[in-house]
Amino acid sequence: MKFRSKALAGATLFAAMSQSAITQHGDHASHGTPAADQIGSENVTFATSCNPAATDNFNRGVALVHSFWFAEAINAFNQVLATDPNCAIAHWGIALSHWGNPFAGQRNAAQLARGQATIASALSTGSPDNREKMYINAVAELFSDTQGSTQGARTVAYENAMAALVAEHPEDMEAKIFYALAVNQTASPNDKTYSQQLKAAEILEPLFMEHPSHPGLAHYIIHAYDHPPLAERALNAARRYASLAPDAPHALHMPSHTFTRVGMWQESVDTNLRSAQIARESSTAGEELHALDYQAYAYLQMAQDQKALEVVQRAQALVSEVDITAVGATQAGAFAIAAIPARYALERGDFAAAATLDVVPAETTPHTQAITHFARALGAARIGQPDAAARDIAMLAELRERAHARQDAYWAEQIEIQHQAATAWAAFAAGNHAEGIRLMSAAADLEDGTDKAAVSPGPMAPARELLGMMLLEAGHPAEALTALESTLAKEPNRFLTLVGAAQAADAAGNTAKARQYYQQLLSVAATADTNRPALQQARAY
Repeated sequence: MKFRSKALAGATLFAAMSQSAITQHGDHASHGTPAADQIGSENVTFATSCNPAATDNFNRGVALVHSFWFAEAINAFNQVLATDPNCAIAHWGIALSHWGNPFAGQRNAAQLARGQATIASALSTGSPDNREKMYINAVAELFSDTQGSTQGARTVAYENAMAALVAEHPEDMEAKIFYALAVNQTASPNDKTYSQQLKAAEILEPLFMEHPSHPGLAHYIIHAYDHPPLAERALNAARRYASLAPDAPHALHMPSHTFTRVGMWQESVDTNLRSAQIARESSTAGEELHALDYQAYAYLQMAQDQKALEVVQRAQALVSEVDITAVGATQAGAFAIAAIPARYALERGDFAAAATLDVVPAETTPHTQAITHFARALGAARIGQPDAAARDIAMLAELRERAHARQDAYWAEQIEIQHQAATAWAAFAAGNHAEGIRLMSAAADLEDGTDKAAVSPGPMAPARELLGMMLLEAGHPAEALTALESTLAKEPNRFLTLVGAAQAADAAGNTAKARQYYQQLLSVAATADTNRPALQQARAY
């Protein structure tokens, strides 16, 4: 590939950086392996005992792993083996790539089988030194068996093995970086002290100060702080990361995790436009869909519904290209295929459309099917058809049990939240307001005790936001305002939450606060391409 300019320095303003990257990549004609200086490999140094001729490819493979471009990383490590067939540590890189995104939930059988075969190759190849053996033995812990029930224990064993590696080789910066990622990987979504995430950040932050151009450091800091109370701490890393690896789709997408958490919608759109473009050029449908999901979410918060519709249409065109069992694939593509049309209906309040969404079959990922059934159930209930909602509510219960059967506790809990929320709105729609509020309060409490997965910009509909809307409709505006303001603390600048907060404040007689929220809504949607009724109401107010 030929490029018109080098990546911009981190101090460059984000808007200028976005435009430069779009220009830089706008004339790509090749789908080959990206040039090393466009994925940050010049800032990665991974010492090995292998043939020195393989060094550049090895560092490129590690840089690709740091930006979660796993299929390309495997190609790079295979090139290492072509140069030096006795390079055992190259199999470590391939195995780690088969494990994939550490935040992607349960691994499928194909991923685990490939990883186990790679570990066997690593153990029978060459004469790795002690440090390399420790890397290989550490990643082997992730593939020590294939039972879903042991995945948590295997990730902890991997974390412990990486801790031992760092203790024995404290000079190895790459070991520290991968150890920090392992620490974060074992974090519980129910731990609201964020102890593991902060432990990871304590390792990464000092290294990032010394090595601000290392792609893995910027990337993993964003992940460590990808939680509402911590997100602003990641803004420096978020603003830098895309410029450090401008040919890696995930590197271009990842800043939007932080931008979403702090409600910076246009910044999220800008970086995901670039990510989707590079993913298309590299024929990486899963990464493109992941970028499109975040893109759609941001467009909808700004009431740019026409642009969101274009995202829906592009996502539909990619459905046939997603295979979550493929080498280097993740579940992000399958998630986005279900999430994008559900978001498009729910965020616009088009409940009739939500109630009739088509379900995309995904037998191996019950949580992606649950997205559609939740949207359908919520849509039916909100248009006064609780009986129609009952069918999808029953399906949510079935999908929750399928997730339990897969030993996938996280997604089983998320489906349970959806099940409770849908059941609550069905009860409310049937006239049982007290029961609906009780169930919705329980769903909101359950959701507050967990966290969103990295695969998603946010819940299909935050449970406490739904509670606020229900309380407002039931004639309890003061309580509704409390619930909605609590939602805004977690999900700043959400369009629907701002609308609800303004309406609740007005109904409660607090005109100053109503005006404040309507003004904030008009600011968030200043570039709206659709005149939603709520915007008309805000202007009139």
